[in-house]
Amino acid sequence: MKTLHMLRHAKSSWDDPTLADVDRPLNGRGLKACSTMAGAMVESGCEFHNIFCSPAKRARSTIENIAAQLTGSDIRWQIDRDLYTFSDQDLLHWCHQLDDDLDQVMLVGHNPAITDFCNRLNRNGDFVANVPTCGYVRLQIESVWSELEDNAASLELLLTPKMLR
Repeated sequence: MKTLHMLRHAKSSWDDPTLADVDRPLNGRGLKACSTMAGAMVESGCEFHNIFCSPAKRARSTIENIAAQLTGSDIRWQIDRDLYTFSDQDLLHWCHQLDDDLDQVMLVGHNPAITDFCNRLNRNGDFVANVPTCGYVRLQIESVWSELEDNAASLELLLTPKMLR
């Protein structure tokens, strides 16, 4: 059994239209959402192991700010350029490359890839209309990463900042 944790980056700022998409920072609402989600993710059972993050500034800032809220935890992640994608097909290919010895993996990335990937894998028929910014999804997978396919997972949890207000 494998567990895939997916975290969509928090709300980003559009204040500077000259910034490249990859360089957009979080806005105030995004920073607040990170504070809100950190403890709730831990309480829900997220263990923050094997974290891979998009190189986009907004994704890196999301995991950095969540980690900063969890004092006493040693949360580490690595940047993976392949996670700067908006395609569920790219996420499937990325998962196929994971070491099958890893039981839990977290990816920090972008929509529509995360929402589409969640729906692609979920065999329960619980359609997720949208994983919002700073939304967290946990899927249980009954295969090895290299053999992951459509409808191979159960949606275990969808947690959003709005749910915690």
